[in-house]
This record gives sequence, structure tokens and C-alpha cells, in this order.
Amino acid sequence: MRIGILGTGNMADALGRQWARAGHEVFVGGRDAGRAAELAARIGGAGSGGLAAAVESGTDAVLLAVPYAAAVEVVSGLEVALRGRVLIDCSNAVGPGFVLATRSGRSAAGEIAAAAPGAHVVKAFNLCHEDVWRLTPPVFGGRPLAVPVAGDSAEALAVVRRLVRDLGCEPLNAGGLDRAGLIEATAALLIGLWVGEGADAQAIAPPLDFAQPVS
Repeated sequence: MRIGILGTGNMADALGRQWARAGHEVFVGGRDAGRAAELAARIGGAGSGGLAAAVESGTDAVLLAVPYAAAVEVVSGLEVALRGRVLIDCSNAVGPGFVLATRSGRSAAGEIAAAAPGAHVVKAFNLCHEDVWRLTPPVFGGRPLAVPVAGDSAEALAVVRRLVRDLGCEPLNAGGLDRAGLIEATAALLIGLWVGEGADAQAIAPPLDFAQPVS
């Protein structure tokens, strides 16, 4: 696949490296061309340039890997170029006190979709710290990491599921983009438990055999 990455931070680095390692063609775009070139060099074999160039290069998928506070502005400026593109939102709108920072009544993914109505937005990859995505693969106790994926386009979801599997993870059907807010709220809860309480948040969910009513 040809994947464009918007952003030059840690998530762009972690996911970009893994997808390049899996054989995908990666292009890094940033407002700072120097930082984009540095990240492309770390990824190895990746192209680099501005944000618009990353969208143009991401003919199969575009990863939006910028902070939530900048996401709508970035996407709005690329609205025309993003039409028809698969746009992956991995942002977390988590503010002080580990609460959701969204105030529009929409999820962060919904705000991004409204700013680029022609794009096929998919929510994914937001529940884990970037260091988890650097693991090859993210397997814990013999169980691959599961990644919730939410979106409205069947074709876009198929692309993102493949990218999830290329990390050694298992995609989970989280429903349409209207359920992205549930994924984002889960992130706020988990981050608060992990960081705020030092808790083993994984322990809050029982095994599947015990998660359903006994017949």
C-alpha cells in the first residue's frame, strides 16, 4: 500500500516504521519539512515533504497523526485533497483530569469527518501508547493485541483492518463512525486508570466466557 502520514511525532514514527517494515510505501508530511525528512530517514526508504504531498502520496490510506488540538485545522486545510481518501484518526481528545476534551457534541473523529466530508474517516490505533506500536508484534501472554476499528465505509475499513494485521494485531469491528466516541471515551478511562491510578486496567474486563449471560 501507499500510506501518507500527516505529522512527525511519536505515533507517526511508531506506526510508520512498522508499516514500512511490512513492505508498505510510506510518505511523511509535516509543516516542518526538516522534521518530516528526519522522520522519513529514521523510517528508512520513506519519502517526505509537506502535508499536501503526504495526502497526494497516500493513495491507499492517510494517517492523521497530529495532536487533537491541531487535527481539525490540518484537515480543513486539506479538505479538497482528502476527498475519496481513507483517513485514519488515531488522536486522543483527553484533557486535564483524564476527561474528554471534545466540546462540540461530536467525537474527535466526527469533528475530523465534518472538516473533511469527502474523506472516509476510520477511528483506530488510539487506545495504546506509541511504545506498544513499536513492539514486533504486540503480543501479550500469547494473545495478539486487539484493535477496535470504527468507520462507515466498508472499503476503508478493509484497508485499515489489513494495516492492523500488518502490525501483528487483530482488528475488532467497533461499528460505524458514530461509535468512535465510545472508543475515545474508553481511551480517557484507560489513560486515567493507567497513568492516574497506576492500575492494571486490563483486569477490569473478564474473559469472554464470563462476559456473557450463562444460558
